[in-house]
Amino acid sequence: MARVLIPIPRWDFDPTEVAVSWDGLRRLGHDVVFATPGAQPATADELMLTGRGLDPWGWVPGLRRVAVVGRALGANGEARAAYARMCSSEEFRNPLAWESIDLDGVDGLLLPGGHRARGMRDYLESERLQVLVAEAFHDDLPVGAICHGVLLAARSIDPATGRSVLYGRRTTALTWELERTGWRIGRISRFWDPGYYRTYEELPGQPSGYMSVQAEVTRALAAPDDFLDVDPSEPDAGRKRGGRSRDTLDDSRPAFVVQDGGYTSARWPGDAHTFARRFGETLGRGSDEPNARAGRGAGTVSKIPREQ
Repeated sequence: MARVLIPIPRWDFDPTEVAVSWDGLRRLGHDVVFATPGAQPATADELMLTGRGLDPWGWVPGLRRVAVVGRALGANGEARAAYARMCSSEEFRNPLAWESIDLDGVDGLLLPGGHRARGMRDYLESERLQVLVAEAFHDDLPVGAICHGVLLAARSIDPATGRSVLYGRRTTALTWELERTGWRIGRISRFWDPGYYRTYEELPGQPSGYMSVQAEVTRALAAPDDFLDVDPSEPDAGRKRGGRSRDTLDDSRPAFVVQDGGYTSARWPGDAHTFARRFGETLGRGSDEPNARAGRGAGTVSKIPREQ
């Protein structure tokens, strides 16, 4: 049994990425410890949790309870059930404080995501968390990152090299294709808050997508092709890339997960079950041992040897 640390912001984290990861690790027999600013219990992005507020009438008090677009974009029933169980757990109700956490007694670090700038920027810009992530990579701890959690890893600098801890590794993250699709839908369905799906938007003069998760993560890597996305020729590519299908406990075909030694990454909530399982399986193995069972048919890409 391993002990996994999951730091999360005070509010606006993605409920699926946190709760499904928590649930998956628990199913594998691992313990989870949460950490938040000030050791206060956290709250997920309520729009993703309920789907309310993601429809064009979502600003109307009496009508906002009717979720149509929101039902498709937000957490599904399985994720909401996992979130309810997590919220009643002892570890979630009694988190540690960001300010005091260290890696003593920790066997793995999991970095979930979320996109709402209101709460997520504090998490992504936290110097304390960036130092913690760099220490985890330095100590060869298994690290898992999904969606914007990969951005936190990309911003974490190895003091020995002055480069991102992801430099020289291969990873995925929230792709610009998925982020742009959510943003385009949100500009119509949540027209009074058109930037809801963009944690960071481009400044004047910056090209479209320059501040996307994919673009910033890619800039931290050794080479652009170290950022991996679904190959259109692979099985179930349409299901993986469409942004409509999500994996389940029993079906990993819609998922896309990348494993580079002890580092595991995924793109969005639709990968969460497979991500949690693959990350959980790395715990206790040692970060340099490749996952022998990983394969494209299981919705996972293993580390690809570099050409000499």
